[in-house]
Amino acid sequence: MLHLLWTAIIGLIVGALAKLIIPGKEPGGIFVTMLIGIAGAFLGTWIGRAIGHYQPGQSAGFLMSLVGALILLGIYHLIKRSQAA
Repeated sequence: MLHLLWTAIIGLIVGALAKLIIPGKEPGGIFVTMLIGIAGAFLGTWIGRAIGHYQPGQSAGFLMSLVGALILLGIYHLIKRSQAA
């Protein structure tokens, strides 16, 4: 149970940092920010394993989670930009 709480807290921090780094109008409030951070951690873990940085069973660290969240926000902005045009 404590692991899930820790994951949510780290997800919130990573999501908030990603929103600060990439300017623009992002969706949602605190829960969407947390989900972006958690999804970024999953994406960061997948990328890290694909390039051989993480072994099976290891999860992404803080920086790789932030990279994953930044990628997700970048994709969101690209989709929104193409819909507006």
